[in-house]
Amino acid sequence: MKKKAGSTVTLSLLTFVVILAFSFPFIWMLLASFKTQSQIMSAGQFFIFKPTFHNYTSVFKEYDFMKYITNSFIVAVGSTIFSLVLGLPAAYAIARYGLQKLGLTILVARIIPGISFLIPWFILFSKIKLVDTYTALILSHMLIGLPFIIWIMISFFEALPKEIEESGLIDGCTRHQVFMRIILPISGPGVITASLLSFIFSWNNFMFSVILAGDKTKTLPVAVFNFMSYAEINWGGLMAAACIITLPVLIIALLAQRYIVSGLASGAVKG
Repeated sequence: MKKKAGSTVTLSLLTFVVILAFSFPFIWMLLASFKTQSQIMSAGQFFIFKPTFHNYTSVFKEYDFMKYITNSFIVAVGSTIFSLVLGLPAAYAIARYGLQKLGLTILVARIIPGISFLIPWFILFSKIKLVDTYTALILSHMLIGLPFIIWIMISFFEALPKEIEESGLIDGCTRHQVFMRIILPISGPGVITASLLSFIFSWNNFMFSVILAGDKTKTLPVAVFNFMSYAEINWGGLMAAACIITLPVLIIALLAQRYIVSGLASGAVKG
């Protein structure tokens, strides 16, 4: 009993240390967002300081962050929806018809660094005058979200019993009706998981936005650059902006963690 209690205490301590190590940057960011520049630079005022909301007010008044939040939301939702429209049927076809070569091609497209697409995409969108438009950003973010959705849903669809589809076909449904009326409704956890992760990847994407976005469509990760200049870095405003960027993702993760866990677990087991 003593050994078991000792191992439990040791495991709890190790878990606490790991959680503290991973959460420390977030704690520092949150505290710094309520500090002045001098307080942030003072090591003696890490926990004990007089909080201020000036950083948050300046973020919305001086830097027009609501515009960037709206842009990020439009791009993230748009890329996720279009990725689902294309990705779900593709994943179902790959899973049911054994199109492994197509699945491998999609995987290779996901593995290739996104930066290798930047120059061709910038030239293409420049020619058709789509730079600084939501269309260009949504299409570029789909380059990340679409393969990701397909690869999550392939394993999920493979885990579903084929007898469910066969019963629908016997009842007179077409293959399309089976997919829409039977497969998708029971694939809710997987679809929610893929959608949320695709949304998060798009929300946090910096690389495509910094090249393809302009003043009209600038997203949150790019807008953070407004707090950096050659002379200095506005750490208070930067941390407040980082908290604003993190908050929606954190809320989504907390509210939907049950679906994410069940979706990933269901897609990882073939039945």
